[in-house]
Amino acid sequence: MSAVKQCYYEILGVAKSASGDDLKKSYRKLAMEFHPDRNPGNKDAEHKFKVLSEAYDILRDEQKRAAYDRYGHAAFEQGGGPGGGGGFGFDFGAGFADIFDEMFGMMGGQRGGRGRGPARGQDLRYNMEITLEEAFNGKKATITVPSSIACEKCKGSGSKDGAAPSTCPGCKGAGKIRSQQGFFTVERVCPTCHGGGQVITDPCPKCGGAGRTRKEKALDVTVPPGVEEGTRIRLAGEGEAGMHGASAGDLYIFLAIAPHRMFQRDGANLFMRMPIPMTMAALGGELEMPVIDGSKIKVQVPKGCQNGHRFRLKGKGMSVLRSQARGDMFLEAAVEVPVNLTDKQRKLLEEFETESEAATYSPECTSFLDKVKDFIGAGAKASK
Repeated sequence: MSAVKQCYYEILGVAKSASGDDLKKSYRKLAMEFHPDRNPGNKDAEHKFKVLSEAYDILRDEQKRAAYDRYGHAAFEQGGGPGGGGGFGFDFGAGFADIFDEMFGMMGGQRGGRGRGPARGQDLRYNMEITLEEAFNGKKATITVPSSIACEKCKGSGSKDGAAPSTCPGCKGAGKIRSQQGFFTVERVCPTCHGGGQVITDPCPKCGGAGRTRKEKALDVTVPPGVEEGTRIRLAGEGEAGMHGASAGDLYIFLAIAPHRMFQRDGANLFMRMPIPMTMAALGGELEMPVIDGSKIKVQVPKGCQNGHRFRLKGKGMSVLRSQARGDMFLEAAVEVPVNLTDKQRKLLEEFETESEAATYSPECTSFLDKVKDFIGAGAKASK
């Protein structure tokens, strides 16, 4: 009796309602984990990879998936299943090139590993810190980036005096080499020519045949108003120069915004803690507050302003990226109790306490204390 086969959906770790993209994502993740190249000599991983590939081959095809959903594994048995001679034959090499390209195609710097040609230059990353004001207004800056540029002597070809390249002896001009990993044949970019299929026999004396040299270059960067922490700016073609005249990579500038001494940011809105003297909170008054655009605004503090009261100033927040709109600014009142009182100040406060009724000048406190008394009283009655 043949062993019971595991459900293909369970093998891929997806639900039966999974979309094609979900199937692909799950298969790619698991295939990377169990691929023979990453588990040399591990028979269990090799078997797992084979089963994963079998399950994905069935479920990625709409007709095969429909048959499997209706009849299960029986739809592919008796010559019609994987490896058999029926209409649902299984081929490990069919349909997986795109996924293997994503997993292993970046070897040697060439995307996808497909086709022949020199390797594209690598992308570069540059970290830039700006102030909150610069994030509001935008900024123009010049940065210096150490990079590889096309060799000026050979114009990036790598050959001395324009000599023609020769066919690579390692891959015979294919740009790829194949190796056997158990039952599976793995195709990689040729390490000799880096996928180009050709090698330089008479290299340029300045760049050694690479077609590029190291040099710092200055670049102008424009930071638009409204950028946020982690915003990425792409400068196409400003990365590493490609090998032997291939296209250059890109430069990615990642922005970090320095902490501000006054404001805290949440998206397009700004928040600030606004300390208020106890007397102003009680009697009311006016305070002048800064705005991120460099202006000032007068804030009217109402009589009896309580701690935590929030003032909303519409349109006084941050710029919104690629928009004329602005966020809001929020001020949170922090009523400050006086400290280090003089004898006269203490006496005046004692007189104020004597002349005041708690329910009038501190109604919230009075209400709270009444609730406390009721709670204690109810507890005492219950304990009897």
